[in-house]
Amino acid sequence: MFIGRERELAALNKLYISDKFEFAVIYGRRRVGKTALINQFIKGKKAIYFMGVESNAKQNLENFSKSILEYHTGMGMESSFFSFQAALEYVFKLSEKERLVLAIDEYPYVARASKSLASTLQMLIDQYKDRSKLMLILCGSSMAYMEDQVLSYKAPLYGRRTAQMKIVPFDFKETCRYFRHFSNEDKALIYGIAGGTPQYLLQMNDALSVEDNIKNTFLNPTSALFEEPENLLKQEVREPALYNAIITAIATGSTRMSEISGKVGEDTNVCSTYVKNLISLGIIRKEVPYGEKASRKAIYVIEDNLFRFWYRFVPENNSIIARGAADLAYKRIEPLLPDYMGKVFEEICKQYLWKLLLTGKCPVQFSSLGRWWGNDPSEKSQVEIDILAEQDKTTALFGECKWTNEKVDLGVLETLVKRSELFPYNQKYYYLFAKSGFTKGCADRAKEVGNVVLVNYKEIVGIKNTALR
Repeated sequence: MFIGRERELAALNKLYISDKFEFAVIYGRRRVGKTALINQFIKGKKAIYFMGVESNAKQNLENFSKSILEYHTGMGMESSFFSFQAALEYVFKLSEKERLVLAIDEYPYVARASKSLASTLQMLIDQYKDRSKLMLILCGSSMAYMEDQVLSYKAPLYGRRTAQMKIVPFDFKETCRYFRHFSNEDKALIYGIAGGTPQYLLQMNDALSVEDNIKNTFLNPTSALFEEPENLLKQEVREPALYNAIITAIATGSTRMSEISGKVGEDTNVCSTYVKNLISLGIIRKEVPYGEKASRKAIYVIEDNLFRFWYRFVPENNSIIARGAADLAYKRIEPLLPDYMGKVFEEICKQYLWKLLLTGKCPVQFSSLGRWWGNDPSEKSQVEIDILAEQDKTTALFGECKWTNEKVDLGVLETLVKRSELFPYNQKYYYLFAKSGFTKGCADRAKEVGNVVLVNYKEIVGIKNTALR
């Protein structure tokens, strides 16, 4: 089942129909759907697909040769080219006569084993590009390698690519397309625990309850997801133990660098290096209050929902899970889910606002949005605003998100308006997002104020236009 990636497919097809040499670089984290995207793109096209393996140059050359010869003859053959240069030159010559796609998946495995491969590709591209109809795709899961050895200025292939795509997990709206039978609330919960990575979503069964899905995956030692975060780290980093400790610290509430280093028992400078690597992998992100570029208030949060859920709940229940007590483990997790979903709902609401902006339905033409936290002199305490976005320093949008079973009341709106007074914007708009709707008092006051938008979660699932009330 292939879902989504319409924009990426359209971009690849635009390159394809140019009928001249094209070179696309596709990269992104493991399990995010890069291979599925390539396979969907090359359907019905003349294409050679080759996936590198974590082996030596000889093994990869043999496999590459088989892919080329099978394309050219229609039969699997055991013979092999004597070098990557000979194999690649053969493909370039084939593409002089016809449009041909060459997709090398997991390119880092091949390039690490054959040190001269990048330089060979550089030479052949320069030699054949003006008369070649080849569409070359290099794809890789090693983010650092692809960025440093393929995309960066120092890389031999720099300046040759005609496109690059960083494949990221699906957003909430795209994730919902995977599931027909989950309720609207369950769709949010599934997004909160599995994120938008296609391979993880395929492990979820919408014929079952969210509870059963959690038990069958995260609380089941035999499931594919039970050890997934740790296994992925082992593939990407050299010292997974410290990385595990850092992610666990963040997942359980230690969000400042000093707190993280104290929790894991390592020097701040050491932790900082490991945190940067986790950011490059797309597992965590650095957050500062909206509008502040460099701040001592910086915190670190887990970017990927599956990692966030796993590290929040699995390690502390590991002994119970190992004994097959999934029911007991779930009973411990269930009361904590509403609080856990608070941050997930904030992200869903931000995505909703981006959809409104891109469709011309948002009253504030922002270029970025985020969370703000800081001191309120009148209350003499730290306060937080879930969503803040500005337009030209004169107009701003303030948002509050509530994932609770109770309706949002007037007090929530009044608090948001009061906190917005900390900022000197001339025009202010207020968005309240609610899982369960709004009280009459809140709705009536929103109409009186006139620049307040009340958004019920069911509207977010449909991404319907919400007019100002």
